[in-house]
Amino acid sequence: MRIKLIRDTFTPQSTIGKLFVNEIYECNSLEDVVRTGQKVYGKTAIPEGVYPVTIDWSNKYQKDMPHVMNVPGFQGIRIHAGNNADDTEGCILLGMNRKPDWIGQSKTAFEAFFLKLDAAFERDETITIEVTHETMD
Repeated sequence: MRIKLIRDTFTPQSTIGKLFVNEIYECNSLEDVVRTGQKVYGKTAIPEGVYPVTIDWSNKYQKDMPHVMNVPGFQGIRIHAGNNADDTEGCILLGMNRKPDWIGQSKTAFEAFFLKLDAAFERDETITIEVTHETMD
C-alpha cells in the first residue's frame, strides 16, 4: 500500500494537506507547523520523505494504531483522529472536511482509512507513506 500526503496549506498554526491511498484521494490531513530551522518538541511536522508504516500497540490510545516509522528526530508518530494542532504532537490527523487550521469528521476519515490500512497489513503488504508538498508547475 502506498500512502501519499501532499501538504498544500501552511499557516503559523498548522499544515493541511490531502491524503491519497494507492493514488486515490482518501481524505484531508492536518499536522503541526513545517519548520525549516530547529524542531520544537510537539509543535513540528515531520520532515518530507518516505517512511514505512506499521500497525502496533499504542500505550496512549490503548489499542493498535498506525505508526509512521524511522522519522529522523521523531518518535511515536501516529496517524489518528483529531481536529486541530492541539490534537497532534507531530502526528498526522485525518478529516473529511477542512477550513483554516481545522479538519472535521475526523473519526469517520480515520475509521475508513484504518480499514484499508489494516487489510493491507493483514495481507503482509509493504506499507509506506510519502510526505511531500504541492508544487506549482
